[in-house]
Amino acid sequence: MEEFELIAKTFQGLEEVLAKELTILGANNIEIGRRMVSFTGDKEFMYRANFNLRTAIRILKPIKHFTANSADEVYEEVKAIEWEQYLNNKMSFAVDAVVFSEEFRHSKFVSYKVKDAIVDYFRDKTSERPSVRINHPDVALNIHIAQNKCTLSLDSSGESLHRRGYRQEAVEAPLNEVLAAGMILLTGWQGECDLIDPMCGSGTIPIEAALIARNIAPGVFRKEFAFEKWNDFDQELFDKVYNDDSQEREFTHKIYGYDNNPQANKIATHNVKAAGVTKDIVLKLQPFQQFEAPKEKSILITNPPYGERISTSDLLGLYQMIGERLKHAFTDNDAWILSYRTECFDQIGLKPSVKIPLFNGALECEFRKYQIFSGKYKEFLQNSEREFKPRWTEERSFNRNRNTESRTNPKKECGYRPAQKNSYREKGKESKFNRKEWNSDKKERSFKERERKYEKRRHSFEKSSSSKRNRIPRKINGKNTHD
Repeated sequence: MEEFELIAKTFQGLEEVLAKELTILGANNIEIGRRMVSFTGDKEFMYRANFNLRTAIRILKPIKHFTANSADEVYEEVKAIEWEQYLNNKMSFAVDAVVFSEEFRHSKFVSYKVKDAIVDYFRDKTSERPSVRINHPDVALNIHIAQNKCTLSLDSSGESLHRRGYRQEAVEAPLNEVLAAGMILLTGWQGECDLIDPMCGSGTIPIEAALIARNIAPGVFRKEFAFEKWNDFDQELFDKVYNDDSQEREFTHKIYGYDNNPQANKIATHNVKAAGVTKDIVLKLQPFQQFEAPKEKSILITNPPYGERISTSDLLGLYQMIGERLKHAFTDNDAWILSYRTECFDQIGLKPSVKIPLFNGALECEFRKYQIFSGKYKEFLQNSEREFKPRWTEERSFNRNRNTESRTNPKKECGYRPAQKNSYREKGKESKFNRKEWNSDKKERSFKERERKYEKRRHSFEKSSSSKRNRIPRKINGKNTHD
């Protein structure tokens, strides 16, 4: 089949993960952008992208790229499209606009101009017009404007892909399913060991982890995608995609979800059952204070309260307790924590080996990795399997007045520049170079700078309708996905 351009939208910080998913799925011409990844594929691949991608919010199919410097130009460009290819005057449609431009300041105004152009096109052709419906339209359109560059696309997903279909209920401020899956994929975990979420809420992280471990497509629970209403929808082709379980696999470990809220535990139980992964997930009503050392090798991934949407009487004390329990009950394992406030991270009292910026809604958070080890930090560095020989071990001296910006700006080089050979001699022409003073000063600062250097280098994370009624429900662990 003919290939065409497609765009997968995602959250900021998950672009690399989404690109890797697309690569594994078999996409061509992958290009990473801001909160999106563009690629090419045929109709079957578009179906697969919607059905299989865990970190995509929606899949767009561009139908026209154009330049416009005014609303009237947008109107004319949209009206020039042969709209019979995509809808008719008996169908409904909706327009969503995303605008970053000085010329177009209001996204709703842009939406109205696109809507007017489509309506006027059909009025001129047939004297009748299609209707506009905000919820569940037959055809969903998206227009993206960056300055004067415009892209008009068909939305092949419809409802956001984070709405998997397994969530029956939710606690206050639930974690977005796409973000949860992205967090798990960022750790590199694929089911090789046990996974623990000690603050699991409604169970989003455990459920997404079970789907990843078994390689079950997240779209298996959805009852509808927008492309199923398109004129060129191929039911037989989509049934082939939907019923393909050849990539699913066995999972021999366990996923543990704990929470101290009885209502959250009840909700999580319902959601896990709806997802059909009950035998993979163990849920327990337990506060973090009672967290005990796991019997098997484990990874911990959690999203504690930030004090924003969920309030707590002692937020800093909560994070202090998290650090204390990790140090005493999670030795020789890795813990990943998503949070928002720096002062909260500080209370954990552990040095992160990885910091990844992620957005949880409008909040600019960080996803930090903590390698919990016994003994001294220096010994851990020497024994680490990921040990490397940093550049500073080959240098004779360092720049004492190094700009501290390199510690906070990841785009700046974080290496140490060798000092000038005569730096100490040039302090004053009347004083002679004192080698004992030089050696003493070097020894005094070497450990702190070696530690900072190691931490900074560790931050480079390896990026490495009728149709739905006829659908045959897939079974997961003996349970129909649409029951």
